[in-house]
Parts: sequence; C-alpha cells; structure tokens
Amino acid sequence: MAKTKTLTFLFILFTIFSISTLTTTAAKNHRFARALSPAKLGIKAEKLSHLHFYFHDTISGKNVTAVRVAEAAGTKTSPTIFGAVNVIDDPLTIKPELSSERVGSAQGILAAASQSEFAFATTFNFVFTSGQFNGSTLSVLGRNSVFSNIRELPIVGGTGVFRFARGYAQAHTYSRENNGNAVVEYNVYVYHY
Repeated sequence: MAKTKTLTFLFILFTIFSISTLTTTAAKNHRFARALSPAKLGIKAEKLSHLHFYFHDTISGKNVTAVRVAEAAGTKTSPTIFGAVNVIDDPLTIKPELSSERVGSAQGILAAASQSEFAFATTFNFVFTSGQFNGSTLSVLGRNSVFSNIRELPIVGGTGVFRFARGYAQAHTYSRENNGNAVVEYNVYVYHY
C-alpha cells in the first residue's frame, strides 16, 4: 500500500513537472508578440513631410471618378443624401487644373453619414504614382463636412515610403460646379520614416 502511494505521488509529481515544462517551452517558442529592433526593419530617423496637391471629384459628365454604389430607402428624399455610399478613384494633380501633372489618385469610399449636414464618413488612400513617393500610399479615415471651409482628416497609416505614417490632411474646396463636380485642395502633414 505504501509502495502504491509512493508511485501515485511520483506519477502526480512527474505529470506536474511535465506540464510545467511544456507550458514554459510553448510560451518561449510560440509568442503572440515580441519586441523588435527598428534598425532591423530599416527604420531610420522620423521625418515630417508636407504634401500639396489637388483632388478632382467628378460625379457627372464625362470621365466620372465618383460613383454611387448604394443608398438607403430614404436617401433620395434626404436633404443631406444620408445613406448614400460612393466609391472614388479621383485624380491628384500638382495644380488645380486637371491637365496639370498627375501625382496619383484618391481611391476609396465616401458614405453620407449625417442627417443634419453634408458630412461623409471617409476611408480612402492617396495612391502616389510619380516622384519620390511613387508606389507609396497614405491612408485617410475620418469625417469630412464638405461645406466647411477647412476640413481636417487624420492620416492613419501608409505603405512604402509612408510605413508607420501618422498625421493629418487639410482639405479646402478650391472650386465647385453646379453639377456637383469639385476640385479640392489638400495640404497633408505626415510623419514617416
């Protein structure tokens, strides 16, 4: 009987030791997150850049760049087009004229999200196609009250040159036509590596 109790005690002790060892080994080898050295990712000193360009939003006429893809039952009778969802692929140019040098596109979604004013929940990317930022993007996510003189939208990230980007974009309507087409001036201030 004493021998059985001793064997049982040793078996329990061995089991506890084995589970403890396996748990410790698993924790060391299968981490969810770990600290990294910025230098190993090629991250150097942080820079602050200012970008200035014009955004051409064409909702009617030839070469439409903003298309309504969905709307709520009451969108047509809403004074603010509440519930409308548009997809955009708007050219970005150096000067306010569409014929000026193109530096990229704004691609994403604008959703009319206010019942009391023309304000859009925006999620889009500035996709750069020329110059030192060619192939890089900046991601914008925020509220755009389109009839305000200056709107501020957060930059929440980016790719390429703009990895780990953070900052903000100021939008100012440069011109608007009766058909809804608009040219918007953007000043973008972004920290990146």
